[in-house]
Amino acid sequence: MFHIILYQPEIPPNTGNVIRLCANAGAQLQLIRPLGFELEESRVRRAGLDYHEMTRVRAWDSLDECLDSLKISRWFAVSTRGETRYDQAAFVAGDAFVFGPETRGLPAETLERCPPDRRLFLPMYPDNRSLNLSNAVAVVAFEAWRQQGFTGAARR
Repeated sequence: MFHIILYQPEIPPNTGNVIRLCANAGAQLQLIRPLGFELEESRVRRAGLDYHEMTRVRAWDSLDECLDSLKISRWFAVSTRGETRYDQAAFVAGDAFVFGPETRGLPAETLERCPPDRRLFLPMYPDNRSLNLSNAVAVVAFEAWRQQGFTGAARR
């Protein structure tokens, strides 16, 4: 339904957590190289608890290659430098959400390629740098899924 794109992720357990999130929320995970780890690294597998087998995870050499190959027509950049609060955007199936590396965020040139109304931020208290990457992904992914009526979710 949605694509989560991690641009040059650096911390294995964060990516493992996002793998698990994508499996449980019906999203596909795209990783943009270089990665700060090997996908088979035990810390990724442990955090993902083998959910990598339940969701699609693919690594790409560039963001452009990923967007073009998957024919993604609309993508959102998620950044502390975003201009639109994440819950004020209207999402549709097929949208992609691009998150930057943990230690530096998205490069300015990547952020500037995204239209201003699709540069999202999550509100935080002042003087804090950012949320943990996997937490930020969870917030945005569940808002997008909520807007789709939690399509495909198990009823409990």
